[in-house]
Parts: sequence; structure tokens; C-alpha cells
Amino acid sequence: MARNSEKAMTTLARWRASQEGGLKQRERRPYLASDCDDLHQAEKWRRQILGEISRKVAQIQNAGLGEFKLRDLNDEINKLLREKGHWEDRIIELGGPDYRKTGPKMLDADGKEVPGNKGYKYFGAAKDLPGVRELFQQEPPAAPRKTRAELMKDIDADYYGYRDEDDGRIVPAEQEAEKIAIAQKVSEWKERVAKIASGEIARDADMDPEENLYPPEEVEMEEREETTTEAEKEHFIAHVPVPSQQEIEAALVQRKKMELLKKYASDSLMEEEETVKKMLGV
Repeated sequence: MARNSEKAMTTLARWRASQEGGLKQRERRPYLASDCDDLHQAEKWRRQILGEISRKVAQIQNAGLGEFKLRDLNDEINKLLREKGHWEDRIIELGGPDYRKTGPKMLDADGKEVPGNKGYKYFGAAKDLPGVRELFQQEPPAAPRKTRAELMKDIDADYYGYRDEDDGRIVPAEQEAEKIAIAQKVSEWKERVAKIASGEIARDADMDPEENLYPPEEVEMEEREETTTEAEKEHFIAHVPVPSQQEIEAALVQRKKMELLKKYASDSLMEEEETVKKMLGV
């Protein structure tokens, strides 16, 4: 037969003892943090809330719970986070530490806050629920528009086409095309003059068979170049007297003497010097 001590350790014995009031019932957390006036009790309730948050965050990672269960768990986590904040404020009021600054942030690390909805966070599989995923998809930022100063930085001579001829290909191509066009016009003119001479076509009243094919601007430019060349070949004759090197040096020395006299000699001394020069006839 079992001893009395062994009977007392059985599950039935412990249950009966709890029913009889032998074991203390679990104390409930106050509904409002302001109802608690004991700092140690407030810290105990905060630790209890942290444990509940940890368990629910671990549960919400399971995507197989279903949409409704995930939404309920996410709401409960956000409610516990707000309650934790109330207890932390109460702890500060009772003279305890500020857990908002010193406490760990690992519980909030898994939560992602919706832009524009400050305070409410989504955890675990709740972030992939229909309608929630779109909230986190932010529109791509618009491309910044360049200012007028930035646009002007790229504008140089190439922008206006001033350096198009620097590549060494456009000018030769233009010269070749010009030669071909001139040769074509000359051949057409000669052919027309020959037809007029043979009587195939009538000559125009204003047409001269010996007319110059080149435009008057080119003729004037050629005549001006010829005149300039001939003028350069002529000998240049100066009609004014040109001083020699000795005369230039004497003038410079005299000018330097006058500057020194004006700088160091007084007016009375200069007048006496002028009088002496007149008397001597210098």
C-alpha cells in the first residue's frame, strides 16, 4: 500500500489542494496602468506583456493559420504594444527607468509600419496578406527635373553647330559638291550658247553670249584681292620727318631733367634759372 506522503504528491491530491484554497490563484493584470502604484508590480506586468508579445509574434510567422487568424493576431500584438507603452510611462511616473530608451528593440524589429498610418505595424505573415502587400509598395520617386543652370552647362559651341567643320569631312565634301555644281552649270551654259549659235533655239533678249558665269560678288572680291596685292608691292614713302636715334635719346634726357626739376626744385629757383637763361641767350 502507498504511504501517506506518496498520496499527497499525486495529481489528484494537488488538484484537491488547489480547490480547497491551498494554492494561490493567479493574480490578474490591472486594466489601467494608472491603477498600479507599486514600481515592482508595474515592472512585473511589463515583463508579462513582453512574454505575450513574444509568443504571439512567433505564432504569426505561420502563414498557414489563415487570413482571419493572422489579422486577429496582428491586432492583438498592436494592442499589447500600446499597453506596454502605457506601463512604461507608468514606470517612469513611479520613478523607474525609461525603458523606451534603454530597453531592447528586438520585439519591434519584425514589425513593419505602413506609410501614412503611424503606430500600426504588421508582423510576420500578416505583411503578405491581400490588401496589405499593396500598402508597402511605394510609388517610384519622380525623376528630378534639371534646373536652368544645369541645362546651360551642356550648351557649348557644338550645340550651336560652330564646330561642325572641325572634323575635316564636311569642308572637302562641300568643296567637291560645289565643283560638281559649277561644272554642271558651265556645261549647261555652253550647250545653250551652242544651240543659239546654230539656230536651234532663239536667243533671249536679255541674254549675252559672252556673259560672265561667276556672280558679281566673287568678281569684286577677286578684283579687291588683286588691288591689295598690287598695293603691297608698291614702295612705301613717308612724307613726315623721322627723327634719328640720337635725337630721340636727347629728347628723353631733356624730359627726364624737367621731371626732376619739377619734383625737387622750388618755383623761385626755376624762375631764377629761366632769367639766367634769357640773359645768356640760351
